[in-house]
Amino acid sequence: MKIKIWGCRGSLPTPGRDTYRYGGNTTCIEVRTASGQIAVVDAGSGLSNLGKELCSDNDVKSIRFFFTHSHWDHLLGFPFFRPAYRNDYTLTFCSGPHAEHTIRNFLSHQMQAPFFPVELDSLSARMVFHCDNPCHEERFCCCGDLQVKAFPVNHSNGGFGYRFLEEGKVFAFAPDNELSFHHPDGPDRDYFGDLFKGADLLIHDAQYTDEQYRHTRGWGHSTYTDTVDLALKAGVKRLGLFHHDPDRTDDDLERQLERCKQKITSACSDLECFAVAEGMVLNI
Repeated sequence: MKIKIWGCRGSLPTPGRDTYRYGGNTTCIEVRTASGQIAVVDAGSGLSNLGKELCSDNDVKSIRFFFTHSHWDHLLGFPFFRPAYRNDYTLTFCSGPHAEHTIRNFLSHQMQAPFFPVELDSLSARMVFHCDNPCHEERFCCCGDLQVKAFPVNHSNGGFGYRFLEEGKVFAFAPDNELSFHHPDGPDRDYFGDLFKGADLLIHDAQYTDEQYRHTRGWGHSTYTDTVDLALKAGVKRLGLFHHDPDRTDDDLERQLERCKQKITSACSDLECFAVAEGMVLNI
């Protein structure tokens, strides 16, 4: 599968000269299977650029969405997603058995007057608010050769991450997940160690420094040191640091990454670690 990053910033879009190398758009990733099927996770501000590219590809008319949760930085790009305004596209929303009552409601709400001039029901694309290819187990979706499993994360107001499996390769995505604080109904850290065990690629929340976390504990995000510790324990092959703090400059991110690499070297591990950047393409 091929993963393309359209947005990796957390909390707030941050365009500018200090963020151009890693990008200022909020969470949106594209997962493309070997057969050409497309899954999109989250609709942050990066979704707008993805929509422009998809409209230039006449071979793609069906797009499958998976949402992690409904915080604004993961939704704000949807009203600007060009395929939603064309009647030759089908958008399928596969985020669990209650998608029709949850996803439809929060997309409708953000596009209601006076928040936006075009309402959801006025869009031209065919929109399907239930998974049309469910597997037998709850929170599983089968998209051809791609199996997608939703799993609960430890985040303010709850949410989900996703585990993608194709041709024996595993990609796990948890953009908003706090590892050192327990939120109501959230899993404990050991759950994630087992869930991510041996993953070929893990992209995980690493928003805070240890110093920041003294003031942000309980806000729903992890430190980069906690994230590296988890990846080392789980034995993942590649780790992408994600959900970059809106105040983090490119230079700050590179210093943060260097500390992570030093920690990995000290652990005598061959884990590959990198800071996720907008426009990055990852093949597994």
